[in-house]
Amino acid sequence: MTLPIARGVLGLGSNEDLYDPANWQHQVRHAVTSLPALEAALVLDESERQGVARALGDGFPMSITPYYLGLCDKHDPRCPIRLQCVPRIEEAREARGDLRDPLGEEAHEVAPSLVQRYPDRALLLATDRCSVYCRFCTRSRMVGGGGGARPLAHLQGAFDYLRAHPEVQDVIVSGGDPLVMSDARIAALLTELASIESVLYVRVASRTPVTLPQRITPELCQALRAHPAVWLMTHFNHPKELTSQSRAACARLVDHGIPVMNQTVLLRGVNDQASTLEQLFRGLVRARVRPYYLLQADPVRGTSHLRTPIATGVELMAQLQGRLSGIALPKLIVDTPGGKGKVPIGPDYVVAQHAGTTTLRTFRGELVDYIDPETPS
Repeated sequence: MTLPIARGVLGLGSNEDLYDPANWQHQVRHAVTSLPALEAALVLDESERQGVARALGDGFPMSITPYYLGLCDKHDPRCPIRLQCVPRIEEAREARGDLRDPLGEEAHEVAPSLVQRYPDRALLLATDRCSVYCRFCTRSRMVGGGGGARPLAHLQGAFDYLRAHPEVQDVIVSGGDPLVMSDARIAALLTELASIESVLYVRVASRTPVTLPQRITPELCQALRAHPAVWLMTHFNHPKELTSQSRAACARLVDHGIPVMNQTVLLRGVNDQASTLEQLFRGLVRARVRPYYLLQADPVRGTSHLRTPIATGVELMAQLQGRLSGIALPKLIVDTPGGKGKVPIGPDYVVAQHAGTTTLRTFRGELVDYIDPETPS
């Protein structure tokens, strides 16, 4: 799809600001952030039009890279890509169970921009900026707030905390999206973490392989190697996102020795069909990306129109069991409200247990007895 976006609509400058779709900084600079620019690309319905107006007022901001906007169906407001990035007026509705901070991150902040909810790992919030503001964002309370990348001086308290707490061996660098920062800033942050001997590995959480694959340059991959054990955690949610460009971005990461894991968020109308998830997970494995989690969407305020009942995820996992190999089958996870931690859930394959015998139901619906070994005398 070629975007019919006029330079005048986007308010672009003169020739020195010519748009280069292969340049990630140009993609960010020319992200669609206004109603006229969005209407130049998509035929909006009334819910979208009102939703954009609200987002540009006092709501959760809108920003969509030209690349990701190009994946949208121009005429279909129920397009799975549009549902993820175009605001809708349903975001104004607060449903039962909605929370401003669903994972209790503010209550678990142990140092500036450092959240610890588990004994052995911590979350470092390096920026509040993203290239695309996903409408189901867990941190919609803070992202896009205007602060931008956190200076290393601001993060010094977090580094001091990590040095003083060697039990924290795993650091997740997130935000916002840390990969919208410069290569130099990313390398400096990872170098600082690498200097903390107790931090054994770092996970960088980024959706840029999906929404801004141009960002995954060889130079960025080298910057990510500033820490000897970096993993990239991303969010592919629909097969349409597995474009030649996004697959090439993932290949570049893997070829530089950076493992890539995927956390799909289960979203109503986007990927709540077994056939959609099967196609997505097969495509990810082919791209050398490991399907890691299928996440029950967090109960963020204003996202109830995108969330599914927990029973939906359980049923989908039952349908996928046996249809996909273990390497392509993620765990179904609920990150419990209030920051109590992640809980794996799924279909119950144990039918009965008695006298050392467990009766199991296979994916074909057959009942099979498994006999426990006798206790040695």
